[in-house]
Amino acid sequence: MKKFLALFFIAFSISTFAQRPLSDSAQISVLTLGPYQGELYSAFGHSAIRVYDPASETDLAFNYGVFDFNQPNFYLNFTRGHLLYKLGVYPYDLFRDHYISHNRYVHEQVLNLTQAQKQQVFDYLFWNAQPENVNYLYDYFYNNCATKVRDVFVEVFGDSIRFDGSYAQAGYTVRDLTHSYLHQQPWGELGIEICLGQPMDKTLTPYEYMFLPDYIESGFNHATLNGSPIVKETIPVYESTPEKPSFSILHPWIVFGIFLLIVIALTIRDWRRKQLTKWFDVILFSVMGWLGLLLFVLWIATDHRAAANNWNLLWAFPLHAVAGPMILRKRFSGLVKKYFLVTAIILLATLVLWAFLPQQLNVFLIPVVITLAIRAFAIHKLL
Repeated sequence: MKKFLALFFIAFSISTFAQRPLSDSAQISVLTLGPYQGELYSAFGHSAIRVYDPASETDLAFNYGVFDFNQPNFYLNFTRGHLLYKLGVYPYDLFRDHYISHNRYVHEQVLNLTQAQKQQVFDYLFWNAQPENVNYLYDYFYNNCATKVRDVFVEVFGDSIRFDGSYAQAGYTVRDLTHSYLHQQPWGELGIEICLGQPMDKTLTPYEYMFLPDYIESGFNHATLNGSPIVKETIPVYESTPEKPSFSILHPWIVFGIFLLIVIALTIRDWRRKQLTKWFDVILFSVMGWLGLLLFVLWIATDHRAAANNWNLLWAFPLHAVAGPMILRKRFSGLVKKYFLVTAIILLATLVLWAFLPQQLNVFLIPVVITLAIRAFAIHKLL
């Protein structure tokens, strides 16, 4: 990571390099870098553009996946959905070697461009790398480091470039595609699917699949420029070595399953004693309520489009944050008992209708919803 941060600073000194015309031997390439399971953000892979001109010893990687923690109000902007990413320009060999060092494959698609077309792309990238043009408003699925690579060529060539999506199986949703990359990141997948709502279940076109780097590579393989294939040659610069999937005892199924068993045992004890373990319910429902409040704020008060219409609010309901502490107040017991009866009914309905909801909820949450339903019913009966 330190090496990559060093490259970050190199990038922005290089972004001021003097523009020069490309020679006849220059090449423009699309780079696809394989996924890395060590970090959630790298699990989907990466895309970039290479400009190589041996005559002028130019060899640069243009990377739209750079963000700066030091930008003003970084965390506030991230929360509000106003996160700015930027175009970084790196020496290609350092950029390539960083990905190889993490055992991430590197594929290079050399493009079939005329001299004039190469210069057009290079001029656009040079313009885009200038400080006044370098930033863009990031979106998880529609304006990210992969789609920006595609969009460079759409901006430069307009309707002359065509992406034929007939090669791809139709009908995938955002959730389907992201899920296929997160088998080794169950907690990351869970976090994404809790925070993001019904827009994740939108059915995409093959063109929209290109928010993922693998589909950038496939998309260019099936693209034409003025009727001719745009990819001249694909070079497997580095192929990653297969790694065994890691196993952790802290998998969500195991953690939530054990938690459910503990709650069942606790509820049986409460039932026998005819007395609630109130402190547990206060903490449980308060945490769920504050989580629900966060989800509601992401939905209505930010520009995270994918966080809208979040059906996880069925179980993480914001009012739980108020109702939880009210368990301790005897004078509100009648109101609280009715509230948790309604809550138990909603939770049971959620479980019964799980497969039919407009939003596909993460299956790891089933033990959590069962837990909440058990305790809500216990509060109704024993308070």
